[in-house]
Amino acid sequence: MILSAHPVELKMKRAFTIARGSRTVTPSVIVELEHDGIVGTGEASPSPRYGESVESVLSFLREANLGKFDNPMDIDAVLMHVCALAPGNGSAKAAIDIAMHDWIGRKLGLPLWKWWGLDRDAAPVTSFTIGIDSPDIIGQKVDEASNYPVLKVKLGVSGDEEIIRRIREHTDKKLRVDANEGWTSKEEARDKILWLQEQGVELVEQPLPAHQLEETAWVREAVSIPIIADENVTTSADIARLQYVFDGINIKLMKCGGLREAMRMILSAKILGMKIMLGCMIESSVAISAAAQLSPLADYADLDGNLLIANDPFIGVREKDGKLLLQDNAGIGVVRRI
Repeated sequence: MILSAHPVELKMKRAFTIARGSRTVTPSVIVELEHDGIVGTGEASPSPRYGESVESVLSFLREANLGKFDNPMDIDAVLMHVCALAPGNGSAKAAIDIAMHDWIGRKLGLPLWKWWGLDRDAAPVTSFTIGIDSPDIIGQKVDEASNYPVLKVKLGVSGDEEIIRRIREHTDKKLRVDANEGWTSKEEARDKILWLQEQGVELVEQPLPAHQLEETAWVREAVSIPIIADENVTTSADIARLQYVFDGINIKLMKCGGLREAMRMILSAKILGMKIMLGCMIESSVAISAAAQLSPLADYADLDGNLLIANDPFIGVREKDGKLLLQDNAGIGVVRRI
């Protein structure tokens, strides 16, 4: 097996701001796995929040040494080798995992959703993200998102209420909120969520910093809408300790290391009665299309990273009025645009 990696710079359609900072571009690494005349494609979108960078991804991929394996169909052996190389490095591991799954799907001539026996009609509507901005720009963003029935609003700053008020001046759509650890006390989180409930918000992600588990459990008892873990959950090993703190988990391929682990997380969370959200970083259609293959198993989808960039190098999963449309294309279902 031959593994190659190509860094790319994804340009945002608009500046993207969350509680931790703002950006107009985001780095990504496109990975190709070639064997037996078939090429599988994967992607790493490294996040400094999880200790990764383009340089760390490229270094990890060089160390992976997949040339010693004879066949991508031996996916368990390969991914066990990759997982054991070093802790962390979730997006680098995800790139290999996605490329291998794409290769297998192409070899079999099947999209992954069909290989797994899933019902593509069960794929949910994806939310569309409204990043933190000035009230006037927020209003413009909402108007531009008129085709999407669910909006995910980034909060966690001093002007949270004004952002929601401005959005409600433009739409009565279903809203979901992501605070990205931006609220600093349990009282602040409680009061803001109680107010958000009155504004018709459906759920809130990660209201408090990840280390404040007891405080988050306290908040959960005080409010009536679901609280979803994001920064608190990376892999399936994290889930059991969160079942009495959160109502659900946000699974991201770039955090957990790929589709194999994401499936484990889905099954583990469902056993514990927790809700499933499939989320993303800012990613191209490669990683988004890979995650979308699992979407029939999710309660919520937040798979809009490719919709926020202006120079997506691939064409992949489509959506109509926010509804994810899984295609019959083999593997993860992407083709190169250029």
